[in-house]
Amino acid sequence: MLGFYNRLLEIDMNKKSFAINPIPDEILCGILGGKGLATHLLIQHNPPQVDPLSPENHLIIATGPVTDTAIWGSCRHAVFTKSPQTGYYSESYSGGTAAEYMARTGYDAVMIRGASPQPVWMEVCEEGAFFHSAQDLWGLDSFTTEDRVKAWIKENRPDVKNCGVVCIGPAGENRVAFAVIENDYWRSAGRTGVGAVLGAKGVKAIAFWGNRKKNLADPGLVKAFARDFSERNRNDKGVLAYKDMGTPMMVDVMSGVGSFPTRYWHKGQAEHQQNINAPALHERLKVLPNACRRCFIACGRLATVKQGRHKGLKIEGPEYETIYALGGLCEVDSIEEIAYLNDICDRLGLDTISAGNLVAFTIEASRQGKIDHDIDYGQVDKIAGLLEDIVYRRGIGDTLAKGIKTVAKAWNMEDQAIHVKGMEPAGYDPRILKGMGLAYGTSDRGACHLRATFYKPELANMIDPDQIEGKAEMFAEWEDRLTIFDSLILCRFYRDLYQWEELATVIKGITDLEMDRERMRSIAGAITNNTRRFNIREGLSPEEDHLPNRFYTEALPETGKVIARGQMEQLLADYYSVRGWDEKGRPRDND
Repeated sequence: MLGFYNRLLEIDMNKKSFAINPIPDEILCGILGGKGLATHLLIQHNPPQVDPLSPENHLIIATGPVTDTAIWGSCRHAVFTKSPQTGYYSESYSGGTAAEYMARTGYDAVMIRGASPQPVWMEVCEEGAFFHSAQDLWGLDSFTTEDRVKAWIKENRPDVKNCGVVCIGPAGENRVAFAVIENDYWRSAGRTGVGAVLGAKGVKAIAFWGNRKKNLADPGLVKAFARDFSERNRNDKGVLAYKDMGTPMMVDVMSGVGSFPTRYWHKGQAEHQQNINAPALHERLKVLPNACRRCFIACGRLATVKQGRHKGLKIEGPEYETIYALGGLCEVDSIEEIAYLNDICDRLGLDTISAGNLVAFTIEASRQGKIDHDIDYGQVDKIAGLLEDIVYRRGIGDTLAKGIKTVAKAWNMEDQAIHVKGMEPAGYDPRILKGMGLAYGTSDRGACHLRATFYKPELANMIDPDQIEGKAEMFAEWEDRLTIFDSLILCRFYRDLYQWEELATVIKGITDLEMDRERMRSIAGAITNNTRRFNIREGLSPEEDHLPNRFYTEALPETGKVIARGQMEQLLADYYSVRGWDEKGRPRDND
C-alpha cells in the first residue's frame, strides 16, 4: 500500500531469530498504522492477562505513514505493550531523530517477544535483525550506551552513514515500573514503563539503519503541502510562543489559573514560581531552541547551567512536566536544581512525571510518620538519593520501583495517592480544568494529558473549564483527531495546525486514501474501541475511570474548587454515550 512498506519485523528473543511478515492492505486501510496497527497486533498476539514483565508480553515499536516524509511534525516513533505500571494498554511516543532511521529499515513496525537470558543489543536493518552481547553495556547510563552503540556501528558498518539508537538505562534493566526508553540522549518514550518491558526482555539497545524509501501516492502534493504549510504557520502566535519560551511557559499559565500542582497536589500555586518558570530558565541558564527533524516549532530548550554547583551541566529541558513534578510537587525552588534532577532521571532512565509524584508521595509519608525515611520538600540531595535508590531498588526504593498502587497499599495511604489506573497525572489539576478530569479518567494508559490535550480548549476559553454539559462531545472530537495523529504518527504541538482538512490532504498525498472528517472519526473511534476492549480483557472495571477521591473532596486553597464526584459521573456517562458504549463503558459487540 502506498505510504507503507506492508512489512512487520517479528523478533523472537528466546531463539535470537526473526521473521519478516506481510501486513495486508485491508488492515492498513482501516487503521492507518501507528497506534491503530499496534493495537491490532497486541490484541492478536498478546495472551490475555499476561504478566507485563513476562516473555509472552509483546513490545511493538512503530512509525507512521508520514514518517521520513516532508510532512512537518512527523519525526516521531511510538512504543506499545502491556504496561507494568498500570497492567493495561501502554503507548509512549518520542521525537528527536530516531524515527527516520527506523522508517528506512523498511518496516511499519517491529514486534519483539520472548526474553534473552543474557543481555543483548540489536541491529535492525533491511535484512532483519542482528544480535550482539550487551554484557559490556549492562549497567551503563543511557547516554554512554547510545554513544557506544553508535561508535560500534561507525566502526563495523562502514557503509552505514548514520543510525538511530533507542536504549534503556539502569532503571529499565532493574524493571522499575516507570522506566523509559531513551533516544538522542534526552528524548524519551517516557510513560507507562516501556523501558522495564525492554529490560525484562534482556534488550539494552536497538540500532536502526537502512536505505529504504516508501512510495508516496502523490510526492508533488506532499511537497507542495509541506511548503505551503510552513509558509502559512511559521509565524503563528502559538508556534512563536513555543519557539521563544518552550513548554516551561506553562508554569506561569497554569499558576495564573491556580492549576499548577504543588506540594503533592495540596496546592495550585507555588510561592517560588519565579524561580522555576520560563524566564528563570532563560535568565539563569544558557538556552538555545532545539527542534526534532521535520519541525519548525523548536519547542525544546538546549540548556546549559551557567553558574553554581552544577555549572556546565547540559540537558534538553527541563520541560514543563518535569518542572511541575519536581519543582511543584516536590517544591524544589531552583531551576538549576530541577535541571540536575532531570539529568539524573534521563541518564538512569526514569519517567520524570512518575518519579516526581512518587518522591512527593514519599515526602508526605515521611511527614506523617508512615515510613522512617529522612526526606522533606525541597531537599534536593535527598531527592536525588531517593531517585537513585528507586533505580537500584535499595531500601524503600524497591517498593517505590513497583509504582504508586503498590506503594500506597504498602504504606496504608491509598486514600491519599494521586493516580488513575496506576499512572500519575500531568501538571493540569482537574479541580480547575474539569475536562482534564475526563481526560485522565478515560485515557487508555492511565492519567494521561496527551491523548486529547484538552487543557488547550479549556485554557483558550473555547469551552468553560467548569462546564459539564456538552463537554464530552467536544472532548471526543478532540480525542478522535489526535488518535489520527497517533496513527500517522504526528507531534502533539501541531494540534492547532493540522485540522481535519489538513489531515485529509496529508493522508491523500501519502496513501491515496480519500478521507473526510466522518471517515477519519470512524477510524479513530474503532481504534479507541479496540484499546478499550484490550483493557477490559485485562481486567479494567468502570470504577477505574474515576479520579482519586482527593480531587472530589479536597478543595484547592487558592480557589476553593473541587471536581464533584457527580460531575465526573456525568462526564463519564456522557462520554460513554458519545462513544456508543454501554453504561459500564463497554464497546458494543457490533462496533
